Amino acid sequence: MSSTTQTSEERVAVVGGRVVTPDRVIDGGVSIKGDRIVDVGTVDADADTVIEADDRFVVPGLVDLHGDDIEGHLHPRSGVRVTLPMALASADRANVSAGITTKFHAISFELDEEADRSPELATTLTDAVTAASGLLADHRLHARCEVTQRQCVDAVLEVVESGDADMISVMSHVPGKGQFRDIEAFRQYYENANDRTAAEAEEMIERRTDLSMATLRERVDRVVEAAHDADAVTASHDDEDPAEVERLADAGVDITEYPVTLETAERAADIDMTTAMGAPNLVRGESQWGNLSTADAIDAGVVDVLVADYHPPSLLAAAFVDTGEPLAERVRRVTAAPADAVRLGDRGRIEPGARADLLVVDRDPTPTVARALVAGQPVYRAERRDG
Repeated sequence: MSSTTQTSEERVAVVGGRVVTPDRVIDGGVSIKGDRIVDVGTVDADADTVIEADDRFVVPGLVDLHGDDIEGHLHPRSGVRVTLPMALASADRANVSAGITTKFHAISFELDEEADRSPELATTLTDAVTAASGLLADHRLHARCEVTQRQCVDAVLEVVESGDADMISVMSHVPGKGQFRDIEAFRQYYENANDRTAAEAEEMIERRTDLSMATLRERVDRVVEAAHDADAVTASHDDEDPAEVERLADAGVDITEYPVTLETAERAADIDMTTAMGAPNLVRGESQWGNLSTADAIDAGVVDVLVADYHPPSLLAAAFVDTGEPLAERVRRVTAAPADAVRLGDRGRIEPGARADLLVVDRDPTPTVARALVAGQPVYRAERRDG
């Protein structure tokens, strides 16, 4: 679960960079001792290891609270599964190369065999992430609970009680609600994306619309209460109206992910919920489902955190999308803000005393990671060749 850490007092200096601090960009370097930043702006002349930034940006390692890309590493094709160690190693390297040094794997507890999802598989993945060692990044668990399915609720409650989950989110993929406000969109997604027949898609619609709102709310409350008892952060998914987000906040939900409408996001901001939106939405310029665009939400001042969702490279790219804000503020949405939202205040910022998770970033032609350090240890290098 934890990353490879710097156990010695080795001193590392990153020099000659454009360092993105919590409030501005400065020219200079970062000095590291062991796994901590000890100075910003000056150069440690006696460092054991010197990393040349060559006037590139030096930013904190990214913190991703919601990335479900592990599913693609485990099943590179639907119905084709590789080993768990291979999937974890592949996901680890892919995320570090994308700049993500703290990864919350959003594992879906949902019964959908055509999409290679089941509560049993989710539990197996959870165990693998929890037990993993020797990986580069810091890997953590975000358990996503499909509350329309009782067996998934039961499976998530077991994970919560075991103490393995750092973050729990509740979701209800109900036709006519949230992400699938348009029932036809639900039908097309589950029929086309998951290779179902029209009859199978209709059967799923009937099953999921047969549950009462009282039943769904009771399950949400049960999961959230258990999560709080385990000191885990809680989130909701695809909230579609202000009244719904208010009720979830009253139930104790900490974060609203992907609010469907601007009014919902604005209400979440009013009641001090953390709002997380998708980085791919910002990079692409629109929502995949025609819902609230991340750019519009940023313009309205209601986005706290960006998440990788299904595409890790978009998280770094999103920080360099020009939203009219200072770069330090844009970087905060993918570093310090998500770290603070899950009570990991030791990372996501370049300042003395912080955990030394750092990136050296080439901005052009698209933001890419040239060097990555995790807990003070250089773990990744990808320098461009001339010519």
